[in-house]
Amino acid sequence: MSSQSLEPHISRKFVLEFTKMSGAGNDFIVIDNRFYRFSGEELSTMAARFCPRRTGVGSDGLLSLQVADREDVHYRMAYYNADGSLGTMCGNGARCLARFAHEANAGGPELVFSSDAGVYRADILEDGLVRLFVPQPTSFERDIPLEGGTPEDVLSCHYLWTGTEHLVAFVEDTRDLNIASMGPALRADRALGEAGANVNFVQLLASGGVEEAARLRVRTFEKGVEAETLACGTGSIASSLVTALTDRSQARRFEVEMPGGLLSVGFEGAASNPSNLYLEGPAETIYRGNLEL
Repeated sequence: MSSQSLEPHISRKFVLEFTKMSGAGNDFIVIDNRFYRFSGEELSTMAARFCPRRTGVGSDGLLSLQVADREDVHYRMAYYNADGSLGTMCGNGARCLARFAHEANAGGPELVFSSDAGVYRADILEDGLVRLFVPQPTSFERDIPLEGGTPEDVLSCHYLWTGTEHLVAFVEDTRDLNIASMGPALRADRALGEAGANVNFVQLLASGGVEEAARLRVRTFEKGVEAETLACGTGSIASSLVTALTDRSQARRFEVEMPGGLLSVGFEGAASNPSNLYLEGPAETIYRGNLEL
């Protein structure tokens, strides 16, 4: 018998490089899929496998840097929630992916990218900040009639699409709310349609004015994660605009306190027809690592 036949069989698993990033506590697994070329189904499976916090890396979702799908963009963004469902947009995720793309030489400090929610622009700023310019939100519905009724602790509920679905619920104080109990029912209320919505519980701390920033305290229950997250970028935008649209503030700049940190939202013109609408905040690399597939 030859010595070659005695050699043990070696099975090599595919090793995937990833980066863990955070945008004000909203955390993500980020991969450069320009080289791997994983399909949407494969990315979905990876998100559901690796995002859980006790059995995986732990994150709110998976971000994929994709090859540009049109000539006027630097790259395409794909986002999958922690449960593997496709997310049309994630504001903090988009900011993190922009910094990742810039550091991966996908473009300069001003980046344009496509996504399932449309075309966006991101500016890489100093001090680890990224400003994301977003398209005009749609589908505002004031005092949306929920089939399950408005919870006792909620003053009013309003709907706005800011790249994904959002229910904005104004409350007197966010600090003592039982989000784990209130969130699931509101997120899946039948009045919101099959997709449901992220639920933002909003406390107005300072109304500000035309020349002065308003200040909000916001906690968000996110669909796809099915839990409260430390921050939500599209939720910050929805909360700020709905505050203005419901005449609670005349401000054009909003400082949004979330459990994971501070985000800024700003726009020009009227809240009903905003221009140069942006979300700004930190986008940080936490660590880099490898996964076996």
